[in-house]
Amino acid sequence: MTVRAILSCLGVALTAYLAARGLIWTSPDTVERGWLLVLALAIYLPVTWLWIFAVDVRGQPKAASGTPTPRAPGWQVVLALITTVVVSNITFLAVTDEGRTQPFVTWVIGAIGALMMIVMARRRPVAAWTGIALLTVATSLWLGPVQALNLGLVGSIVWVAAAQLVVFALDRAARDAERLSELQQAASAWQASQSGRQRERRLHVQRALQTAGPILSRTIENGGNLRPSDKEAARRAEARLRDELRGNRLLDDDVRNEIEAARCRGAAISLFDEGGLDGLSADDLTAVRRELAAIVRESVSDRLIIRTSPDEEIAVTVVGRSSGEDAAGDDDHVDLFREIRRPR
Repeated sequence: MTVRAILSCLGVALTAYLAARGLIWTSPDTVERGWLLVLALAIYLPVTWLWIFAVDVRGQPKAASGTPTPRAPGWQVVLALITTVVVSNITFLAVTDEGRTQPFVTWVIGAIGALMMIVMARRRPVAAWTGIALLTVATSLWLGPVQALNLGLVGSIVWVAAAQLVVFALDRAARDAERLSELQQAASAWQASQSGRQRERRLHVQRALQTAGPILSRTIENGGNLRPSDKEAARRAEARLRDELRGNRLLDDDVRNEIEAARCRGAAISLFDEGGLDGLSADDLTAVRRELAAIVRESVSDRLIIRTSPDEEIAVTVVGRSSGEDAAGDDDHVDLFREIRRPR
């Protein structure tokens, strides 16, 4: 059995007990209109049990977690307030002045208090306190303020106040639980990103060992006396490591192969990734790298500078410079300028 079902059963038992007191006429001679007492019960019990069981959450505001809040609709609020006014007055109207303090009459004070407690539990605090105010006015007019307080009005007020505190505590606990869930999700995402970065660092280390390992081994074996070809291979290995550190997101196997081929023919290539590729999907990155590989393959410049762009339209810029006598006062001149646009 769910918690809601248990609370509903307790609510039915409480209201049924309070209503049953209205059927035990301990002083029949004080009852002038018994049918009004029966009518009060006939009105009170269906409306109260409607509030307990029939709560329509369609169209009501949703909590941050996305689930509907158990907040009663407006028509039920109006019905509860009408019941408060009618039941709390016809009960006293049914008896003589001497019978107004009898338990089969004053049951209405606790009964309306229980109804307003249920109204409060359904997230209608204004309606609940309005009902208590109507009950206070009615009982004060029929019994007097002091006697109304002594015969159960204090208890009804305390019930509604306690219900409001419980609802407040439950809502706060729900918000805290939701916040904790968000923090757990953020922590899981951070842990996943850290794991991804660790795997990426291990991949870089493995690639660095594959690239520089043979050169370092020959350097150690020869005591640092390298042939010109080994020195050139060491310079290219250093450049490849620099590429992995500075522009890893620009690289795939095709781009690496084209850059290595350009260096073998004497070109100096520098890569700089400053975050311009953030937000691109895997397919978009593949398209950008494919175009970059084609540009490097076709270039004849002595030096290539490949840099990601922060521009919203441009993903990568490629600048090629070469030495030439036609450069007025400069050591080299720009002979290649290409822009790779962001895929749409």
